[in-house]
Amino acid sequence: MKRILLVRHTEEPGDDHAETTLKANGHAVTTVMPFKGEPIDLDAVDGAVIYGGPFNVFDTDKHTFLHDEARLIGHCLDNGLPLLGICQGAQQIAWHLGANVGPVESGIREFGYFEIAPTDDAGDFLDRPLFLPQNHFHTFDLPVGAVHLASSEIFPNQAFRIGDTIYGLQFHAEQGPAGFRRWQDRQGAPYGTPGAQERGEQDRLMQAHHSAQFAWFSGFVSKLFG
Repeated sequence: MKRILLVRHTEEPGDDHAETTLKANGHAVTTVMPFKGEPIDLDAVDGAVIYGGPFNVFDTDKHTFLHDEARLIGHCLDNGLPLLGICQGAQQIAWHLGANVGPVESGIREFGYFEIAPTDDAGDFLDRPLFLPQNHFHTFDLPVGAVHLASSEIFPNQAFRIGDTIYGLQFHAEQGPAGFRRWQDRQGAPYGTPGAQERGEQDRLMQAHHSAQFAWFSGFVSKLFG
């Protein structure tokens, strides 16, 4: 049993596929919300998931809790602990390692279910294209030393690996139908913006591809964290 820290940037139910898979595998899972002032205990961490959220990763003066999360990233890097960064979390890892992060000049975004394709260096990370949930308009450059693992048509940097235990995913494979529908119903959901799918298309793709999404992501999480 490992002590896995879940770092969240919003108040969401614990129904995502990362948390449910980790619990099913018998790990001791603790949720922490540094944006609410909750501290991170580095001495009680055997691995971590840093979730997505609304914060610009480069606004560290404005959002000082990001310094605490950077210390967690450094702790996992220095000690070879498994770390999964999702969307904002992936951008935080990239930023921590000196890569550029931010919106693209075109203003395009991904909101919906988009095809993610493995790169030639993906190895056993991803062996075929999958349609996976997305909700972002920022992107990241690949950090020095990163292995590029996946891409999409709009945003080429979708996943990377640092060493054997650090992964950054731009897409939201952790998000099941219940969570994605909360995004759809949220006030200000970005329908009508460049790159965003219409809700009917999102629903169709969710129904068609969620089973494959869950099978792949739960296997990935189980392999990364044990």
